Amino acid sequence: MKLRLLLALIAPLMLTGCLLSPGKFTSQLALMKDGSFSYSYNGEIQLLALSKLAEMSAKEGEKFEAQDCYDDEFEVRECTEAEVAEQKAEWDANAETRQAKKREEAEQMKLMLGGIDPSSPEAAEEFAAHLQRQKGWNKVSHRGDGLFDVDFAITGTLSHDFAFPMIEKMPMGASFVTAILRNDGKVRIDATGFAAQGAGNPWQGMMSGAMGMANLKSSDGDEDKMPNLVMPEGTFTIVTDGSILANNTDEGPEANPSGMQVLTWNVTPRTEAAPTALIDLSR
Repeated sequence: MKLRLLLALIAPLMLTGCLLSPGKFTSQLALMKDGSFSYSYNGEIQLLALSKLAEMSAKEGEKFEAQDCYDDEFEVRECTEAEVAEQKAEWDANAETRQAKKREEAEQMKLMLGGIDPSSPEAAEEFAAHLQRQKGWNKVSHRGDGLFDVDFAITGTLSHDFAFPMIEKMPMGASFVTAILRNDGKVRIDATGFAAQGAGNPWQGMMSGAMGMANLKSSDGDEDKMPNLVMPEGTFTIVTDGSILANNTDEGPEANPSGMQVLTWNVTPRTEAAPTALIDLSR
């Protein structure tokens, strides 16, 4: 039962852009008044579409399972043979509709993965190669179950907005960190992907619920079938020589030996508020 609930919860996530989740990581964003910036992410990223959960979701409904029956008091009771037979007949009658829906969802998923077929045995390697042809992705290696070890680092001039990860042909809803540049020289940083509970991100909240359910021991014998889903756990740091106008760290900014201001967030599976800051680089 728990497994079926998990599959029902995660299915819409994989079809609405919430395909990626950070696992254990270390990440840093440096913003300087001269316009230069650097960003790094070292750690785990899970692609749900290549996880065991996605495989299980694709197979869900292939085998008939009788649904609960209820008495006049709306209490669950044992179904009669006639009721089970009626359910089975309806299930058989809807077979073509179910298959058509699965084919449609498979095509949608392929489009969201930039043309990669998640059911292909080479999908993980294709995805890693897809990333490594983009600037900054120094290492992308698949550990199994849709979990990748990633080493990303990039430098440049912040003359436009920045988001990570930005993956060719994939939806922007997958971003962990965004830096939005305003006309007055202020930069707004939001790291919604680094909040497991996602108070400001309902999809991340659903992801957290799904992952929590997946990692619970089941009392109905499903524990061996449960997929391994990661949750955000690590450190996000902002380094700047600009003026920090707002932030939601516990300790506020601290000066490093170079005289830069440093903001640090320790992210755990219990983190509710996504890291956020407003920095003025014009003064």
